[in-house]
Amino acid sequence: MSNITLPDLPYAKDALEPHISAETLEYHHDKHHAAYVNKLNSLLPGSGLEGKTLPEIIEATKDDSDKKTMFNQAAQVWNHTFYWNCMTPENGGGEPTGDLKGKIDEAFGSYEKFRDEFKTAATSQFGSGWAWLVADTEGGKLSIMKTSDADNPLAHGKVAVLTCDVWEHAYYIDYRNRRPDYVDTFLDKLVNWDYANAKYRGEDAGVEE
Repeated sequence: MSNITLPDLPYAKDALEPHISAETLEYHHDKHHAAYVNKLNSLLPGSGLEGKTLPEIIEATKDDSDKKTMFNQAAQVWNHTFYWNCMTPENGGGEPTGDLKGKIDEAFGSYEKFRDEFKTAATSQFGSGWAWLVADTEGGKLSIMKTSDADNPLAHGKVAVLTCDVWEHAYYIDYRNRRPDYVDTFLDKLVNWDYANAKYRGEDAGVEE
């Protein structure tokens, strides 16, 4: 029996149009995300990690070179589930709301400065990877980080608050090689600040990751 399941998207495949197409979500969720789930489940039997949660698998494999493949699959399953929920078809993007509004001003000086730093991280990540807004586990100070390939904040003791997927399959159907335009759209039209606020407060937001 499979240990990890592919979660449904939190919205219809066409819900993010015209910003992200149904075709992109069909390939990204139904093909790429599903492939990570399937590969991870094929690696779990006999690993001693059967029945563990994704964060537990990530923690157990992050520094084990013999389990690098398992780490990559588990982290990518987690990253994608997190990413889907970082977007919303309703009133997404723009200025932050809730606790994060003040925390972003405190950490970066203004939303505009945060936006510039986040976009720079997302567009300067060489090759495949992710841009993240993260918080310290102690004190909750915000910062921006970027990770390559499957790497994520959990492997570095940080709390993930927001992410933008900058693997080419996340945007190439809709934006071709125009990653900056995709990141602009993500920030201005799609960010789910309600979800980001919930993650900052340490809430599960009703999502199993």
